[in-house]
Amino acid sequence: MTRHARGASALPSTALPLDAAATSETETATFGLGCFWGPDARLGVRPGVVRTRVGYAGGSTPSPTYRDLGDHTEVVQVDYDPTATSYRDLLDWFFHAHNPRANSPIRQYDNLVLWHDEAQREAVEAAVAEREARRGRLTTRAEPLDSFTVAEHYHQKYRLRSAPAVFDALAASYNDAAIRESTVAARLNGLVAGYGSVALLDDEGGEFGLPEDLLARLRDRLE
Repeated sequence: MTRHARGASALPSTALPLDAAATSETETATFGLGCFWGPDARLGVRPGVVRTRVGYAGGSTPSPTYRDLGDHTEVVQVDYDPTATSYRDLLDWFFHAHNPRANSPIRQYDNLVLWHDEAQREAVEAAVAEREARRGRLTTRAEPLDSFTVAEHYHQKYRLRSAPAVFDALAASYNDAAIRESTVAARLNGLVAGYGSVALLDDEGGEFGLPEDLLARLRDRLE
């Protein structure tokens, strides 16, 4: 599997405990599920997920941007702890998160899984074959990952950025690059959107570095 060492330089000296304790070795998965804001939030609170980032992949246009995407698709890239979750678990989540027999008419918002290596390719092909045997041909795209371009900073953790009280508390210690690569930011991005659970908040909330009134607001939203 594709493995990545955690980039310590991406984290500030004020790294919150949850970020500082994140596993140093992860594996990476890349999925397209329409607009990348929503799946970024949903994946950020899944068990075993360490970091998320959004970007552009699946096309051949060089140096894509949001304003000049070319033939690329919006995707979410996930770094996960393979001792806590598996690529197959994430694949199952991906296929349940969309209708695999009705892809978008707009390539930007395609349902797309991009494998990183041979093991992922075999897992994707097996998952597709199982589903096609039960329900017929899928229209979800499944391809090798040739390149991934990180999206502009204002797309990263978009739901969190839409909650200024929580985002500003985190941004007091983190720059944009660190927020993009932060486990805390990934969790908060999902929690402010109403994903995750009270149990997750109880388990990790003490390491978010937020004042108690903001944690209470998150709890009210989840309940």
